[in-house]
Amino acid sequence: MGKNGFIEGLWNGFKVEFGKVYNNPFVNAFKSINEAEDNKKLRVFDFDDTLVKTKSNIYIKHKDGKKSTLTPGEYAVYEPKEGDKFDFSDFESVKHPQEIKGVTRLLKNIIRVGGSDVVILTARSAYRPVKDYLKDVDIKDVFVVALADSDPQKKADWIEDKIKSGVNDVFFIDDSHKNVAAVKKLSKKYPKVSLKVRHVQHD
Repeated sequence: MGKNGFIEGLWNGFKVEFGKVYNNPFVNAFKSINEAEDNKKLRVFDFDDTLVKTKSNIYIKHKDGKKSTLTPGEYAVYEPKEGDKFDFSDFESVKHPQEIKGVTRLLKNIIRVGGSDVVILTARSAYRPVKDYLKDVDIKDVFVVALADSDPQKKADWIEDKIKSGVNDVFFIDDSHKNVAAVKKLSKKYPKVSLKVRHVQHD
């Protein structure tokens, strides 16, 4: 018995693991299809106002003591001012979620086709509420990364780290133009990487 539970044996003089699907046996390196795949694909989805709308808000206390309330969509275009203090406590849960069906359908199709690592990359600090919501809409086996930081550069840095580890085909979708702009800059730094960035427009 080989590793991962596959049965080892000989086929046409090659040592193989039965149960795997192999590519052309006449190539020099006799590898499984996954092992022989040159493209390492990463598909990255934002969560709030990309996959789902919620009743969660961002609360701001300004330098002069006044307070403001922003929806995620409003926050996506808000330009922070000196002295602003942000309260993201609403995002410790997924409050009254409304599925954004078009993007959710895209996510499900990508998962169904396979061949890519699929990640939900969120500025939220807690991944579990996101994971629970995805389960409710029948989305499983997706990795959720909670950055606990709304700085757009953090998303770009996370994706860049994956590029440095060998990913060469990236698709990124987000409702924030700031996040989109930060990730787009990676295309100049890594011209050989296929980088597709999509901005979800707010109504």
